[in-house]
Amino acid sequence: MNVKVLSIFCLFLVITPFYLGAQESQIRLLNPSLELRVNQRIQLEAEVLSAEGEMLPDTVVFFSRARRSLVVSREGELQAIKPGIHTISAMTLGTDRIRQDFEVMVLFPPITRVDWEQASHTFYTGTTLDLAFEVRDSLDAVRSIDDLIISSSNQSIFSVNEFNQLSLHAAGIAQLNVLAGTELFSWPVEVVENKAASMSLAVTNSSSEAIKTGDVLHFTASVMELNGKPLANMPVQYSFVAYPDDQLGQGSSAQIAQDGRFVANHPGKYAIIARSGAIQASMNITVEPRKVRRSLEVVGKGIVPDVKTSDLWVWEGVDGRDYAITGTWGARGEAFLWDVTDPSNIHTIDTVQVDARTVNDVKVSEDGTIAVITREGASNRKNGIIILDVTKPSETTILSEYTDGLTGGVHNTFIYENHVYAVNNGRKYDIINIEDPRNPYTVGVFELDTPGHSIHDVWIEDGIAYSSNWGDGVVVVDVGSTNSADMPGAGGSPDNPTPLGSYSYPSGWNHAAFPFKSKSTGKFYVAAGDEAFPYGLDTQGPNRAAGWIHFIEFDGWDNPDEVARYQVPEAGSHNYWIENDVMYAAFYNGGLRVVDVSGDLMGDLYEQGREIALFLPSDPNAAIPNSTFTWGPQPYKGLIFLSDWNSGIWAVKLGEVQN
Repeated sequence: MNVKVLSIFCLFLVITPFYLGAQESQIRLLNPSLELRVNQRIQLEAEVLSAEGEMLPDTVVFFSRARRSLVVSREGELQAIKPGIHTISAMTLGTDRIRQDFEVMVLFPPITRVDWEQASHTFYTGTTLDLAFEVRDSLDAVRSIDDLIISSSNQSIFSVNEFNQLSLHAAGIAQLNVLAGTELFSWPVEVVENKAASMSLAVTNSSSEAIKTGDVLHFTASVMELNGKPLANMPVQYSFVAYPDDQLGQGSSAQIAQDGRFVANHPGKYAIIARSGAIQASMNITVEPRKVRRSLEVVGKGIVPDVKTSDLWVWEGVDGRDYAITGTWGARGEAFLWDVTDPSNIHTIDTVQVDARTVNDVKVSEDGTIAVITREGASNRKNGIIILDVTKPSETTILSEYTDGLTGGVHNTFIYENHVYAVNNGRKYDIINIEDPRNPYTVGVFELDTPGHSIHDVWIEDGIAYSSNWGDGVVVVDVGSTNSADMPGAGGSPDNPTPLGSYSYPSGWNHAAFPFKSKSTGKFYVAAGDEAFPYGLDTQGPNRAAGWIHFIEFDGWDNPDEVARYQVPEAGSHNYWIENDVMYAAFYNGGLRVVDVSGDLMGDLYEQGREIALFLPSDPNAAIPNSTFTWGPQPYKGLIFLSDWNSGIWAVKLGEVQN
């Protein structure tokens, strides 16, 4: 008998057995080896064979973690979404479970368009040019230049090397040919005599202050003829030589981009070199240490000894005192209210317990009267949000429980202008009006339409929502923007959320997003944080995480550019906050990291010595004793409050700069 399959789609049926039982039975797909096109659908069938080769009356289900690449129904209908080789897993449902992995390929669509961005340039003998193309396929997806075969019709005039560089040898005209699959694209290239006689090199953003590690310098090279006339479109290659200032065997590392931007990770002396053809210019610079390290003092702590702590929010109450609320994870559905007016004497003043296992997120309204807590793991599967009156935090009362359309679980929320943005079932966010907190109602929903889409968090600034969507990255949506001149909106509202732009990156780990305008430069960034547990997550013992924070510069919503990262080698990022060019970041087992994000951002901020301070919270009386796993920070009134999964709530204070 044939057994229907719950699967995704496949190409080569290369089987890697992974048995959950001791059986030697196997799952065999009855479909022939396949190559699927994007969006092609197919029905799979399978059978289960015993060790003796006899068919067994068992049911097979298929699943895959490549949800953005493959779509599958329980009946076995497969749809190809993204090109490449993907893995699906087949498993039987009988007593003796069998699991096998299958490799699946989806073919790349044909390339239909190649635009050469430098086609109108002037080309000079003796120079080398890095070729730049915009390549798109039949689905209008951007493809890599590596998908092209590039050649010259006359090697004596110009040639193309394996690095896709155009080397111009002699004056004359030849064809630049680009083969994309079966399509050929060609451009005539006229090479003229190179009359370059001199070159100058300057720093366009120089100042009288000493150059520090992490400072981004902008070098510009100008090439002139003998008479001093500038030569247009003269290609320039930038490089540098580092001269160590120590005897430890480590050179001073740095990074230079081919648009002339340079940043040093370590102090020392550097020679910046610009070259065009046979001429070059250089400039020597000295880079000093950034010297931003500051001491850090523990002011107070509130240890939670028996359950794990999730997020926190700190606010000034209507009575002028300072309060905090924290959630709990995988426990009894509690939220704790704390008095933090005297941060050296942090103490609980109330507990709210709801039907849930996890109260993951806690938020408080700007006026300090309303709090919203999330629920996951309710006994009746009606999760949703709980709206609290925190006018008097020591006597917190529940105003309403809202579950309409939210029964799948709410992981994170944000409160903005009498609306709650609730991340719903990991798929979308619902927008809930709480003008009357006793009678909330849903006014809008935002959900992506990409295959296998998911969402983790949402943050609102100036009427613009920044959601974190794992593989789909950061998605920017107008929900009632103030329509600033810097980053204009699109007329959206809570009942009409309107997309503005997005940015994704290959790992698919996008877990949090924090927008900020640099106080020192005026540039607009979104810090996009990862979350990953490649070593697994042990709920009873110490853990390690992975991932980092990506800094994306937005020069208009349709022009994002990832320019920098902050990556702690031994730990992984979680939640963070940026204020006045300082980032306060929780890095799980790496604790709290305080980071200088002033000035232009480029390259590896960790290597540049931008870390101001670090703190590893741990306590012998914690839920997991003497083990750091920091969840989230919040700067507040000159202090840094943070929650730690293993230990509870802490208050720390930065000291003076250490020279």
